[in-house]
Amino acid sequence: MKRLNISDSDVMEIAIQNEILRSDKARYDHRLHGVLLVCRGFSTYEVAKMFGQNPTTIQRWVRSFQKSGFTGLEDCEKTGRPNRLTSQQLKSINCALRKSPRNFGYSQNLWDGKLVSHHVEESYKVSLGVRQCQRLFHQLGFRLRKPRPLIAHADPAKQDAFKKTP
Repeated sequence: MKRLNISDSDVMEIAIQNEILRSDKARYDHRLHGVLLVCRGFSTYEVAKMFGQNPTTIQRWVRSFQKSGFTGLEDCEKTGRPNRLTSQQLKSINCALRKSPRNFGYSQNLWDGKLVSHHVEESYKVSLGVRQCQRLFHQLGFRLRKPRPLIAHADPAKQDAFKKTP
């Protein structure tokens, strides 16, 4: 039988690996094929070289398959880092964000990441970064707003004409 060649095989190999990583089903099938090759007598090192993986990864797949069967090869849910704020604290912050910062003794009119970070630190003794507080805005259904600056002594008619949206 004539040997088949794939043109631009280096690029195609990367594209195929990316396609495998893209979907849960493809990753499951990829692991299944790796375990099948080990069942057929290939070493984990040979399979790792064929798949472009670390041999430890192949060993982990095989052990997981031996321990849990086919479900051991499926992607499990990743929990991530635990929240620093309790659900009660989040509810309280949500209520606070619906009020003016002036109600809490701050001089600003609008909440921003810096102010929320400071407020959480003062109220709950939990240190959150500014970026994390901005994500917290989004998580609670808010969007960041910045007031448009007004130029001193400018003509209001020209300002209205210049604005993108009325």
